[in-house]
Parts: sequence; C-alpha cells; structure tokens
Amino acid sequence: MMGFKRFNLISALFALFLMKLNASIHHYNKEPFTHRSNAFFFHAATEAIFSSSSSFIRFETVSFTRPRESALTYGQMQTHTGLVEAIILEVKDRNRIGGFYFNPKSDLICCTPDLAKLHNCNVGEVIIQNNPDNPEFPKRIKTFFRGVYEVANMDPQTVEINATGMYYLYFMFCDPNLKGTTVTGKTVWRNPNGYLPGKMAPLMTLYGFMSLAYLLLGLLWFLRFLQFWKEKDVVHVHLHYHITAVIALGMCEMALWYFEYANFNVTGTRPMGITIWAVTFTSVKKTLSRLLLLVVSMGYGVVRPTLGAQGVLHRVVLLGVMYFISCEAFELVEHLGNINDFSGKSKLLLVLPVLCLDSCFILWIFSSLSKTLEKLQTRRNLAKLEIYRKFTNTLAVCVLLSIAWIGFELYFNATDPLSELWQIAWIIPALWSLLSYTLLLVICVLWAPSRNPTRYAYLEGTDDIDEEGISLTSSIAKMSGDVTANLERKERKGSSATNLTIAEDIEEDKRE
Repeated sequence: MMGFKRFNLISALFALFLMKLNASIHHYNKEPFTHRSNAFFFHAATEAIFSSSSSFIRFETVSFTRPRESALTYGQMQTHTGLVEAIILEVKDRNRIGGFYFNPKSDLICCTPDLAKLHNCNVGEVIIQNNPDNPEFPKRIKTFFRGVYEVANMDPQTVEINATGMYYLYFMFCDPNLKGTTVTGKTVWRNPNGYLPGKMAPLMTLYGFMSLAYLLLGLLWFLRFLQFWKEKDVVHVHLHYHITAVIALGMCEMALWYFEYANFNVTGTRPMGITIWAVTFTSVKKTLSRLLLLVVSMGYGVVRPTLGAQGVLHRVVLLGVMYFISCEAFELVEHLGNINDFSGKSKLLLVLPVLCLDSCFILWIFSSLSKTLEKLQTRRNLAKLEIYRKFTNTLAVCVLLSIAWIGFELYFNATDPLSELWQIAWIIPALWSLLSYTLLLVICVLWAPSRNPTRYAYLEGTDDIDEEGISLTSSIAKMSGDVTANLERKERKGSSATNLTIAEDIEEDKRE
C-alpha cells in the first residue's frame, strides 16, 4: 500500500477496498473492522447515486457487537461507553476525512488531544470537515454503547442524497478498547429509477438496445435463410447453421443480461441463477464467435468441404473447450465475486489464460486467412477472393480497434482508481459489444444465402472451375455452348496448369 505520509490515507483505503458490489441491499454478518493509523474501519458499501428526492441510503437493523472484555471495563451506570460512527461521503470529499485536511503529511484519521487544541475537532471522533457546497456531507451518524452492554443498535434512519456522485459508506471507531468489534445488519441504497447502481444503469439500456439489434439481425437472416432454403447444399448449410447459432446465442445473451439488470433494479439483489445463465451464454457465445471466425478463415464451406485432417478438427475443438472454461471462470468471478473474495492476483491468474487463448485465436485466424487467400489467388477464384479480402480488411480493422481500446481501458482504469468517471465507464463494455456485433454482421452480409451459391460456397465439381469468366448472377445457367465445349476439352486433356494446381490443393487439404 502507498505510504501514508506521501498520500492521503483515505484515498489509499478507497483504492485498496474498492468493491465490486453484488447488490444495492448490502448485508453484513459479524464483519470485522480493520486497523489503519489511529482508527478502525469497515468499508460497508460503494455505489454511484443520482440526486433525487427518491434517492437514499437507509440503515436497517444495523448493530455493533464488542468483546465482553471491552464491555466489562465500564460501569453499569455509565451512559456512553463506546462510539461507532457511520461515515457517508462522496468520493470528491475524501480529502475532508482525517488529518490530511489540516496537514497534507498527516496520516491520522481520529482527532487527538493535540489536534483538538489546534483545530475544531472532538477527541475520540473521526476528523470531518464538511463541504461548503454541500454542508450535509460528509455525513456522520453516531451510535453509542451503553453501560456494560455488548451490543449497540443503530437507530433506523434514511439519508437522502441531494448531489449526484460516487458514495462510500464506512463504519469507524477510534477507541482501541473496542478492538474486536463486529457489525451486523443491512443497508439499502436506491437511485431515482430503482435499486440498480448508477454505474450499471446505462448498461441495462445498452443490453436492451443490443437485444433488439440481435433480434432484427436474426429476423432478417432467418427470412433470407428460408428464401433460399432449397438452393443450398449440405456443406453450405453447415456454415449457415453456425452463423445462425451465434446470432441466437447473442440474442439470448443480451436478453438475459437485460432481464438480470431489470430484476436487480426492482429487487435490489442480483439473482444468482439468472446471472449464472447470463455468464454461461456469454462464454458460449464468445467461444462460438471465435470458432466461427476461425473456420471461415480456414475456408470451411467455401474453399474446402471439411476442416481437413482429423487432427485439425481436434485442435479446433480443444482450443474452443479451453477458451470456454477459461472465459466461464473469469466471467463468474467478475460478476459474482468481489475484491474481498478474490484478490487482484487471483483475478490476474484468471484473465491471463483468456488473453493467451485470444492471442492463439488471432494468430491462427490470420495464418489461415493468408493460406486461404493464397489458395484462391492460385485457383483464380476471383469472386471468393474478393469476399475474403473484404473479410480480412474488416477483421484487421476490428483487431486494431480492439488493441487501441484495450490500451484506452488500461489507461482509464489506471487514472480513475476511485471511479470518479463512473458516468462514462459504460462506454468500455459498449464498444466490445458493438465490435462483436459488427463482425457478425459483416459475416452475415458476405456469406448471406443467395441464388448463386458458387459465389461463396464450396460445391464439388464446380469449385474447381475457373470463375474468372463465369457470371455471378442467375444467368450462369445460360453459358454458351462454346464455353461448355472448352471446359469439356480441358477436362479431357487433364494437363491444364489450373487443374494441376487444384489437384495439389486438394491433396494439401487432405494432408492438413
């Protein structure tokens, strides 16, 4: 952790204990306090809240339990025998907590006799300087232990939020005699439109929009699919089935995330069942999307009828299974865990396999694309070559955008560790969703069902013919008799350079 003397102590605590929340209703079950400087604290919650008359933080059934030894040091008739404070502050007011406000080199949180003489603070309480622009915050709520009782119950109350911001809740005490105290109960946080945290609210809109986008794409694809159903051969249908599966999974994934967020917004808790299903659909969809890019790049259904030798198929399946397992593990931690359950190192261990496997996919995809383009140039299949060039250019642009966006995401997270820019954080997952959708849309356009399947599909007996002089419209059926005769003569000769090249390519496919 950063040295207290060089940095504000509260800022360091914010960065260290920034939680990924699972609910707007936060439950505490005998949670311990952590000792820092001359104070003990428990980070209870962090959420973005929009200002409104209906936005609030409510304390319900919150109680503090101190060790019996601590309680017995006081008398039965004593009224205040221990103080625990609930501190609510907006992230921009973090420098108003502790001695940093008086002395930037100070690491003190609680008021000491020396500070009480020099400044306006009470000994044994957390040092707070209210914000002149919002005098009610940072807000302090006191709860006292009485006599020799071991439990102190916090009065139920509701704090209205009158300014938009990222709010933090800490329970703190300064008395070393209370060491070993725990907190139990719950707090409820609400935004104007529901319990969904302000940082997550734009994502619900995004998922709703993307659900409609996938629904529209699926409807157009299905209508096109039915229109040319009888004109597709078996191999060609397999590629289209793969595309259909990815569209369906994308639609289900976005719909599940939307309903998961909508339910969260109404109930204040994340339904684990829906969340797990949404995470699983996300992992399956990511895996199949990458496999689709790979098999298309290898020319499956376009240049070759199969993926080649059995070993190639096994490697493709193995890579897909490994990616699904890695992605599922990381997504579960990302959406169901928090920083107290999984340390930063644990998350790093989970994200590294995903990054490595993504790199394997990218290398294999571009390597396969290079071979496919070379093969199409050799065969002079100009129509398919043009399609693959468009696909390669689109894929290259998307990869470059992804690399640039990863750099921006790293910079964004490094420069905003306290989520002060939470109102624009939604654009990061939004671009990833749009990139994935754009690639799928390009594949759907380039390999859409057509009256002329030879333009993009492998058809035995026709894929080995030079396509340079063949019409790509329905007039293909009206080729002149001279062209037909020439083709027959080329078949009888068997010595054409093109045919030799094709034979070599077929043999190469078998070896692969």
